[in-house]
Amino acid sequence: MDDVERVFDRMAADYEELEPWYEHLYTRVHAIVRETLEPPARGAAALDAGCGTGFQTAVLDTLGYHTHGVDIAAALLAVARRRTPQARFVRGRLEALPYADRVFDAIVCCGSTLSFVADPAAAVRELGRVLRSGGRLLLEVEHKWSADLAWMAVSAAAGDRLGYGVSAATLWRALARPLHQSCVLPYPGYGRLRLFTAPEVGRLLTDAGLSTTRTWGIHSATGLLPSTLLHRRRLPGVVRPMYAALCALDRWVTRVPGARGLASSLVVLARKA
Repeated sequence: MDDVERVFDRMAADYEELEPWYEHLYTRVHAIVRETLEPPARGAAALDAGCGTGFQTAVLDTLGYHTHGVDIAAALLAVARRRTPQARFVRGRLEALPYADRVFDAIVCCGSTLSFVADPAAAVRELGRVLRSGGRLLLEVEHKWSADLAWMAVSAAAGDRLGYGVSAATLWRALARPLHQSCVLPYPGYGRLRLFTAPEVGRLLTDAGLSTTRTWGIHSATGLLPSTLLHRRRLPGVVRPMYAALCALDRWVTRVPGARGLASSLVVLARKA
């Protein structure tokens, strides 16, 4: 078992108890899934890649797909099977998906799955391989140039006052590379996360034979608060109404050109030619 498996197997018992950060993320992601991934025909097949406990699997199932899910964490898959027993779940890695070529009409890969993969390029190529011609991929990734990166820098400069667990030296080493490239940084409770840039995601998709058709940003306005404040079971009383207002603003601001530049999560819809 590798470090990523350990991290997520440990989370299985309370993975369903969403922190405020993830409540907003999945509300937005599920709305985008319903908006963009209507089945093209009866009997269409969909894959939830990095399905975890099956949040997106259940949404795909309600849309009418023959739904599959794949994840590396056995404990999370056990929860997913209870949630959506009619779906087919297997244990596997994105870099070597256990499916034949061109079998899915739609794929979702959300929950920052790609940020935990050792070889993102290989993973995206595999997603492209199992997607049928004309099929759609909805990919959500952690974004590098976000407002939360600024909070991380403030925290590092102040001796980690905000609890990001990143020193100024660690942050500098991670960012001392070309601006368009991703970087890898630790995050409390999750181990090391890869933060992607929009141009890099575009190149990964192009190299896999996919073309970007639309992009959204999530956690742009909510980035006015440090993410470490929102990764907890309950928010302090004074923060709750402020965060609710920022979530409402975030749903609107995602439509504004340029607003995605501050988003902590990028959601990309791509199509296979």
